[in-house]
Amino acid sequence: MSPHATGRRRAHRFVAGGVPLAVIAALVAAGPAIGAGDGHGDAHVVRTATLGDIPLGAFSNALLPGSVDNDRGVDLGGIGSDIYPAGRKGEFWTVTDRGPNGQIKVDGTKRRTFPVPGFDPAIVKIRVTGDTVKVLDAIPITTASGKPVTGLANQKGRDEAPYTYDARTPLTYNPNGLDTEGIVRAADGSFWLVDEYGPSLVHVSARGKVLTRYVPEGLGLTGADYRVVEALPSVLLNRKVNRGFEGLAQLPCGDLVIAVQSPLSLPDTDAGEASRTTRLLRFSPKKKAVTAEYAYRFDPVNVVDPSEDDTSELKISSVVAVGGNRLLVEERTDKAARLQLVRLDRAANILGSRWDDDTTSPSLEQLDDPAASGVPVLSKRLVVDLGKVAGVPGKIEGVARVDRDTLALINDNDFGMTDGADAFDAQGRLVDSGIETSVVYVRLQHGI
Repeated sequence: MSPHATGRRRAHRFVAGGVPLAVIAALVAAGPAIGAGDGHGDAHVVRTATLGDIPLGAFSNALLPGSVDNDRGVDLGGIGSDIYPAGRKGEFWTVTDRGPNGQIKVDGTKRRTFPVPGFDPAIVKIRVTGDTVKVLDAIPITTASGKPVTGLANQKGRDEAPYTYDARTPLTYNPNGLDTEGIVRAADGSFWLVDEYGPSLVHVSARGKVLTRYVPEGLGLTGADYRVVEALPSVLLNRKVNRGFEGLAQLPCGDLVIAVQSPLSLPDTDAGEASRTTRLLRFSPKKKAVTAEYAYRFDPVNVVDPSEDDTSELKISSVVAVGGNRLLVEERTDKAARLQLVRLDRAANILGSRWDDDTTSPSLEQLDDPAASGVPVLSKRLVVDLGKVAGVPGKIEGVARVDRDTLALINDNDFGMTDGADAFDAQGRLVDSGIETSVVYVRLQHGI
């Protein structure tokens, strides 16, 4: 039995037994209270709760002993990649992304850094109590043999090359690595996650073991210690680097809806950067296949965020099922976000059409007005402009429906990291950004 497999069983006792969890809980400091803001229009903040400081090494090693030898002063963060109701009032499932990472320019070229390369993405169950976010459970994401998947990049030449915290020493690619971003929980207790690298849809057991990773046809990912199935449209191979799948919703029927974070780079990077058209996919867990694909059109970037004029900053970070075939879709930049109500219209399905052929010219992404060119673009209606609601932090990546009138939002604090050579001091310790992970409840006057 490998030491990693042994560690996984210990991690399960950590979750179930709660003794080490109590130790970690003792490290949590209550966050500052923020009162309800004045709001904008029909929305206002009614509660803000903050995650206190939990050393990342202590958190990770309680799950997988020996996985992190030096956390460089980084605390647990990044759990704001998504949020999903856990059943009890105030409790949610969240998921981390690939872990602390940044960019440092070396000889004029940006390098992707992984300051804590042993970090393993985790599913984290939290409870909002007063003005504090408390960690209740944590489940590491592991391979078929119980090893950590890690958050390291998968494929040389396709993904950004990984480097140490100072961008000086290359790290090894890992075909198991996941940059997890969205989470839902199925009726059988298993989880579905989405990932930016493949991009991929990942089915994970209730204990965190990867059951199947669904990737685009033609990806050719080899060497993974779990089942990899090429079941997604090959056009997704054109995803922008670090902008794969980000949003994930579960419809009442059990089908999943996946959002591509940004427009595909079709036919090239420049076209993708200038485009306002991205895609949503519908996946049937029963059929284990994509059953529909939809064109989604962003609003102009200066409408979403009046302080921004770069169209490439538009992203979808969250999609939330609100009954039937209706979704909330979050359009955002790092500073502002707007939630749109969308209905998945069967007549808008473009799966298997010429828009899935990456030789089509002009591409879907190049069309200035897709609807005028005969593309059935999903209609949408603005529900709330979060950028105008006092008390909502930046970089909201997770949205959950608490009840008809209330949404829970969670931000991605990037583990307190910033880009550049000054992210760490001379001793290699993090210079924390001071941005905390917060869960914010927003009340909507008219409900949804």
